[in-house]
Amino acid sequence: MAKSDRKQFQNDEEKFLIAKIKDKINFCKTKNKIVNTDFLQIAEVGIAKKVLIEEKVSNYFFFGGRENADRSILVIYPDKLTEEMVRQNLTNILEIIRIILPNELSYEHRDYLSGIMKLGIKREKFGDILVNDHGADIIVLKEISDFLKNEISNLTRFRKSKIDLININDIKNIETEFEEIKIIVSSIRLDNFVSELARCSRSRADEIINEQRVFINSELQYKSSKKINEGDIITIRGKGKFIYIGIDHETKSGKYLVIVKKYI
Repeated sequence: MAKSDRKQFQNDEEKFLIAKIKDKINFCKTKNKIVNTDFLQIAEVGIAKKVLIEEKVSNYFFFGGRENADRSILVIYPDKLTEEMVRQNLTNILEIIRIILPNELSYEHRDYLSGIMKLGIKREKFGDILVNDHGADIIVLKEISDFLKNEISNLTRFRKSKIDLININDIKNIETEFEEIKIIVSSIRLDNFVSELARCSRSRADEIINEQRVFINSELQYKSSKKINEGDIITIRGKGKFIYIGIDHETKSGKYLVIVKKYI
């Protein structure tokens, strides 16, 4: 696919997503009911936020089952409800498929993902797959949870596993693991960070930003000169997710040695 064709494809997908979100907003307003989207990846979350601002919607939140989820649903609710009330209703929207493997088996994230994809399930129908030493929790939309549980049970790799549907509130608290990285940058600008974290030249870093692959706190970034603040989460699609901790010290050449933690 040529670059111009890919860009058009992305634009068409973006237009479709915008239309779907506007439909959800309209349904919430006219029917006075809670609505939710499928799971959105980080780029789609950024698009959704812009639509919500443009449409002056304030009654909403994103939720992926855990803090800093890679994929989240957008929940929009009417004025008659509070966010706290709606969050208590999340058990009617999301559920967990908990897989406990036999003692002799151990799978990685890709093993669970490939198994589900073989079933023909669209990626937007399930969220993060949280792998642990004994199996995994798969966050899914409740509308497909029974079907998906039964289908997973029929996969050869999971036939000896214990598979249950679990309340979303009972998700296993898996501590996020990080790898600490120290990099040297000439200034606390986005392009400098992308260059070091993606291990590429500054010119290539600019291209990566222009390709709409870089996000700060889930917001798509277009400016190479964007200043990075302590605590910012930088996502570079295809390279990983990082959190900027701060400056360790200034070097003799006037550059900065900074500390970054990479999500593992």
